[in-house]
Amino acid sequence: MASAQSSPARDRRRAELREFLRSRRERVSPADVGMPAGGRRRTPGLRREEVAVLSGVGVSWYTWLEQGRDITVSADVVDAIARALLLSAVERAHLYRLAGLHPPRDAPASSPPASPELRRLLDSWLPRPGYVRDRHWNFTTINDMAREVFGYGESDHNCLVSFFTNARHRALHRQWAATAPEVAAGFRADAARYPDDPEFDRIAGELAASSPEFARLWARHDVAEHTSAVKAVDHAEVGTLVFEATLLPLPEHPGHHLVLHNPQPGTDTGRRLEELARRRSLVVAHPG
Repeated sequence: MASAQSSPARDRRRAELREFLRSRRERVSPADVGMPAGGRRRTPGLRREEVAVLSGVGVSWYTWLEQGRDITVSADVVDAIARALLLSAVERAHLYRLAGLHPPRDAPASSPPASPELRRLLDSWLPRPGYVRDRHWNFTTINDMAREVFGYGESDHNCLVSFFTNARHRALHRQWAATAPEVAAGFRADAARYPDDPEFDRIAGELAASSPEFARLWARHDVAEHTSAVKAVDHAEVGTLVFEATLLPLPEHPGHHLVLHNPQPGTDTGRRLEELARRRSLVVAHPG
């Protein structure tokens, strides 16, 4: 029976570490890092001793690391080697894993604003509701009918938070209690796709502190995935509105989804939306 020190998985990781470091070292020239060429070289790239000097570690130690020996590696040393080898963020995270460490969590990148094309699409979708949400379920753009139908105000910036804390949204949503577990489970499933993104934990933690219902559901650790749903809203002026909601991924912005709501056939929702748009003087764009 193989010991933990020489398991097949660990041996494969060490072999990959050896080949990865060697390939990255051979890719960098002395000129790339401000060092003299130092005469004719039999192999391309930096020498091991040069990487060691640039990283601030001993030559023997770096040689052992590149050979895949069983030595202790710290995060600071991994970062120093990554800088010496001019690794990208993805390569740096890969080096962390090969060294048996967890990559540090990076600050979440801010969501890019919705493009003019997406904003025009949502305007043309009127009088039907629609919006774009990012990986953290923040709204990046939302049309006027989505605000009117679902009760979103100017202070609503995240559809998960609004679902559990916006009293008007909750009052409008006919199946709020039945839908709540699926909403919490969907956010947990999305969070699992980005284990190094601390923003999910921040959002969930702050929401759990303000919403006991979310805290209870979050503690269940349920997960769910869905790309479509049926939403029913009891609007005070035009009555019940029933929508088929579809989530469409936006490949140019990973994690972002275009969420479109279409009237469910046989529910008179389309006519009621037209009436609501007239009452609110919402401009409905028509393709030219």
